Amino acid sequence: MTSAGDVSYPNPNGNNAKDIFTNGPIMDNIKTEASRTGDEFRDLKNSRVTPSSTASTGQPLTYYHSLLYSLLSWEQPRATATSYISVITFIFAARYLPLLRWVFKLAYVVLGFTAAFEIGGRLVFGQGLSSSFRPRKYYTVPRETIEAILEDLVQILDFGLLEFQRVLFVENIAHTVAAFFAALNAYWLIKFLPFWGLSFIVVTIAYFGPLTYMNHSEVIDAHIEKAQSIVESHANQLKDLVEERAAHATGIVKQYLDDYSNKASDFITPRPRSASPELRKVSSPVIKKEPSTEPEIKPSAFPQAPKEEPVYESIEPADQREPLLAA
Repeated sequence: MTSAGDVSYPNPNGNNAKDIFTNGPIMDNIKTEASRTGDEFRDLKNSRVTPSSTASTGQPLTYYHSLLYSLLSWEQPRATATSYISVITFIFAARYLPLLRWVFKLAYVVLGFTAAFEIGGRLVFGQGLSSSFRPRKYYTVPRETIEAILEDLVQILDFGLLEFQRVLFVENIAHTVAAFFAALNAYWLIKFLPFWGLSFIVVTIAYFGPLTYMNHSEVIDAHIEKAQSIVESHANQLKDLVEERAAHATGIVKQYLDDYSNKASDFITPRPRSASPELRKVSSPVIKKEPSTEPEIKPSAFPQAPKEEPVYESIEPADQREPLLAA
């Protein structure tokens, strides 16, 4: 028992440091964050519900649409950050760690120790050691677990197929344009980057793209509207130019078609030419007349012939006559 004036010193064995670490504010913060992260993961799991919205064809969407929207929209920030770190860790582990070799190494070590214990036990004790730990019933996968896994697999496949078709058939023009630029950039980047580097970039954009948009939505929307107005104005100008050129080309084509049509009609049915002089000399066709009875000719029908010789009178012009003598 210590008096009021005694001074206590820390225990040199380090028990106080251990107590501070296990019961201090650092451990409390760690426990609090771990508890919140677990709660967010439960909320994220509960968000797997089929959305009320449907595709343009009327088909219902999958519950992975709701799950990924909740995950990538950072509604549960701790769960989203944890999943991002997990994916990035797996990418780098697959790149720099020989995971497949470790799997085979673990398999042969476990099987080697099991066989050695079994053989050594039978030689020493007359009974195998490994077989003594054999369970009464081997573990099997429950039917409910298999059905749940298959259901998740079907939902994932349907999610991928639906989203690919919605992008391909332009259900949302913005999504189709974004997918086009993403595929174009991936086509060029894969020439210079390894697959794990491209995967790292894609995952980072998928996680932090929506977060950047939510934090700067006003500025991004303003730039998008400005870009849309510029594109629409240029599209209208291009449309007017195309219509003008099309009308001009149509007129030219119509003119050429009319000319060729007239030439073709002249070639098929030539115009009548003027009659040549030789054709003019051709006599008109002779019309045959039926013979008719000649009328009877009588002597009284002719005039009488003169009996006296005619007298000729000379007619001289007036200017050739002799002039009269003046008295």
